[in-house]
Amino acid sequence: MNKTKTSLLAPLKNLLATETRRRLFENFLSLSFLQVANYIFPLITLPYLVRVLGPEKFGLISFAQAFIGYFVILTDYGFNLSATREIAIYREDKEKVSEIFSSVMVIKFFLFFLSLGIMSAIIFTFEKFRQDWEIYYLTFGMVLGQVLFPVWFFQGMERMKYITFLNILAKLIFTIAIFVFVRKAGDYLSVPLLNSLGFIVAGIIALWIVFKDFGIGFKMPSWEGVKYQLKEGWYIFISTVAISLYTISNTFILGLFTNNTIVGYYSAAEKIIKAIQGLLGPISQTIYPHVSKLMYESKECGIKFLRKVTLLIGSFSFVLSLIIFIFADLIVRIVLGSQYTESVIVLRILAFLPFIIGLSNIFGIQTMLTLNFRKAFSNILISASFLNLVLALILVSSLKHIGISISVLISEMFVTLSMYIYLKSKGIKILEGKIV
Repeated sequence: MNKTKTSLLAPLKNLLATETRRRLFENFLSLSFLQVANYIFPLITLPYLVRVLGPEKFGLISFAQAFIGYFVILTDYGFNLSATREIAIYREDKEKVSEIFSSVMVIKFFLFFLSLGIMSAIIFTFEKFRQDWEIYYLTFGMVLGQVLFPVWFFQGMERMKYITFLNILAKLIFTIAIFVFVRKAGDYLSVPLLNSLGFIVAGIIALWIVFKDFGIGFKMPSWEGVKYQLKEGWYIFISTVAISLYTISNTFILGLFTNNTIVGYYSAAEKIIKAIQGLLGPISQTIYPHVSKLMYESKECGIKFLRKVTLLIGSFSFVLSLIIFIFADLIVRIVLGSQYTESVIVLRILAFLPFIIGLSNIFGIQTMLTLNFRKAFSNILISASFLNLVLALILVSSLKHIGISISVLISEMFVTLSMYIYLKSKGIKILEGKIV
């Protein structure tokens, strides 16, 4: 009996045998709780919102979020990866960490005010935006919240529990408030307002923790420090912009060429996919700082580690995708309701995105970026973005929400395959070799 118990506990003891592994396991648990929250909270509010607001108002909110998403990308500027890597490497040097933190925050606030100016110019120049100007300014609060919340700092320090606590707090505030303040379609402006307030509150608390618990001091950065951070984040920023051309841009393009109701059908199905896809987030976020350091110390050890992760993520995401494809009709009826039957075909087309994107994350972010193949990484994503843009403009006019779904699927397949071929050309075989 005791022998059996000991043998069952042996893998867990081995997993937690070193400080590094214990930290990875703790971070994985923290991010798992966060992703469960990311999965549960939308599943609580989504069925309620799509029914109360209807496809038209839900589509307008989704269109506004897609538009504001560009400014989130601009203010993030790739720091969620480049600054994470910098913090991870220098985390023992508090002076250096303070320098990195200060440089990144100054740049992010400059980009925030630049974004506000650009958005205002667009809103008051074009009638389509001007007629619903309130929703765009209320949604813009998300940008301020993202600027205030230094996710990259906590990831680099490998202290994911802070990210977990604050994100769950923000989502809890938003979720409770939705049921209190959104009772009819006319309350649609409360949705972006409450969402923005949740992000801003979490961001303010996050900064307080950085200064108080980590002892990080703010000091005016040197121009050299600012230039260095801009240079380090540039390729990732370009890549993120490229990714946006076949992620948030799809909702945006659909809104420009169709109407809010069609956007509602597409975005409702897309939100289900993103909620399910989010289940893979803890693994990716947990291992990135670890892989960055591992590749820095030993390329061979890093690739061996990634082979194990590929088997885990590939198997899990494929099963998830298969379940979505088979039960798409049932999922839409339960989560979205009878008004959204047009979303079933969208959900089926997008069903295998968790599997495809799970692999591209390993090939691209975990492998290409940590090995400094940043230019090739950017080029692949830029190519995919143009492919998606061309396909979207061709297919949306005739197939609407179905056309944009096909465009997304083809573009994501192109990204994953291109990254795999590039790595293989460099002699890096993530899918081949022994898993030890």
